[in-house]
Amino acid sequence: MEKKLVITKEMTIGEVIKKYPKTAFVFIDYGLHCVGCPMATPETIKEATKLHQIDLKKFLKDLNKATPHQNKFGTGQVKK
Repeated sequence: MEKKLVITKEMTIGEVIKKYPKTAFVFIDYGLHCVGCPMATPETIKEATKLHQIDLKKFLKDLNKATPHQNKFGTGQVKK
């Protein structure tokens, strides 16, 4: 059964990082090193993936894996 996404494509980078700080590692893993940049924080997940040519569905899946809501370990760490 697929879990509901808590992070959506409409959310901004700043919103995601503020609410789920451990997702910063996912952004960095995807080459989005701008997670702390003031210019990037109002950008939506959809905009960022389009700009950086990242697969939106896969990125959202990995971001959501890093949240305590999706992670059975409750740590926010993605277990590969």
